[in-house]
Amino acid sequence: MEFENIVLRQEISSRGGGVEIDLTSLGFEGEKMSAYQNYLGGGMLGCVRVNDTVRANNSIVEENDTKKLDQIGEELKRYFFNLTNPDSEWESQSYEQNQKMPVSGY
Repeated sequence: MEFENIVLRQEISSRGGGVEIDLTSLGFEGEKMSAYQNYLGGGMLGCVRVNDTVRANNSIVEENDTKKLDQIGEELKRYFFNLTNPDSEWESQSYEQNQKMPVSGY
């Protein structure tokens, strides 16, 4: 999935950050999704998480929409992980390893 054209905000640093996308072109008019990552300390980043305004603002979401949002969310998490986790000779962590990290250091 191509996210570059639908990014609304993006802040990335060695201490995590986030990226927010517009879900309109993906079938959710006026809705947004964000992927974010917290700094745990000691040079470590927590696992990447996502949230969206569709489920945050609506108590009832169709099962098909939930599956589609979960798929978009998984791809957005991987996209953001690739932006924040360089694969270098000094540090390297797979997406699967990252998802086992805590969300926060607190």
